[in-house]
Amino acid sequence: MTFTDILRLSLTAVLIENFIFIKFLGICPFLGVSKKVNTAAGMGMAVVFVMGVASACCYAVNEFILVRFGLEYMRTLAFILVIAALVQLVEMFLQKSVPALYQALGIYLPLITTNCAVLGVAILNVENNLNFIGSVIYGVMAGVGFMLAITMFASVRERLEFSDYPKCFDGFPIALITAALLSMAFMGFQGLHVW
Repeated sequence: MTFTDILRLSLTAVLIENFIFIKFLGICPFLGVSKKVNTAAGMGMAVVFVMGVASACCYAVNEFILVRFGLEYMRTLAFILVIAALVQLVEMFLQKSVPALYQALGIYLPLITTNCAVLGVAILNVENNLNFIGSVIYGVMAGVGFMLAITMFASVRERLEFSDYPKCFDGFPIALITAALLSMAFMGFQGLHVW
């Protein structure tokens, strides 16, 4: 894999096919943990780690177990089990090492297990026939795209607390409008076609 391929894959994962704003995967933690920038950044870093490690582990499980024994139909179940185990490890690490972040993330940390963005990156790695390095790069950069999206959204939501808008948009409606506007801005990257 050349440097150009790595750059192309990275730009695709972060901007062109952003999991939040373009693929609309992982919306639950995106909306739930995006009220404060520091919490959103912590969740983003946890997702980057889980996506990167899950991509590597799911590639190995797929290549060395599922394909070898003709069990490709078990791919989704196997990937979910791998992701669940990884999230448990991340949760235990954060609980011991960074208890403040663990408390701030609350229920959304275990929800990374069911975050469809994490499962989506593992499945897209297989569908796009990426090798091990490509899978890990795509997983990490998709996580970076997730982190970029959630921290951008959190910074906008923090500023909205001091903004003047109609009372009927207070709370969740203004958050959805903001997310829609950010999504439309990211759709501008669709013209790059570097994949």
